[in-house]
Amino acid sequence: MDAVRLILTSRRALAGGADAAEMMAEVWQAQALAQAIGSRLAVSGPPELRGEALGLTELAGRGCGVLDPPELDPGDLRAAQLTKLDDARETLLCLGGLLGEVGIALVGMASAAADETTYWQCMEAIDAADESRDRVLEMLRKLAAREEVVPGDIQDSPSGV
Repeated sequence: MDAVRLILTSRRALAGGADAAEMMAEVWQAQALAQAIGSRLAVSGPPELRGEALGLTELAGRGCGVLDPPELDPGDLRAAQLTKLDDARETLLCLGGLLGEVGIALVGMASAAADETTYWQCMEAIDAADESRDRVLEMLRKLAAREEVVPGDIQDSPSGV
């Protein structure tokens, strides 16, 4: 399935989470999806994104690692459904939005946490989501810089095209 479709599915599921356990499962799913997207970009994305994409993979993996993994059927794991990533820019824009929503959801869960363990899990996951989003924003900046270079090269060409 396309990355953007999976991100939109995650955003809807996160917004529709009914209780804390369901929300934690959706946060975990979002982090796992970010990890899969980072991995895909690190291997086959634009060369200038590969270092940041590898960092995203590590940070999102940390985000999954601080949370208890949800009990999911293998077919329900969205990250495993990722088959294509057609447009890196659109994917990163959508992923940045998802990670921002993950951070907001985690703040709400931390505020309402009934125990200290859940509170600290949320705090560590907030940090991982925030750092992951920073990596996404840096990749978007690099893509924008690449797009700015191409028109300038054309204008400076001897043919004047």
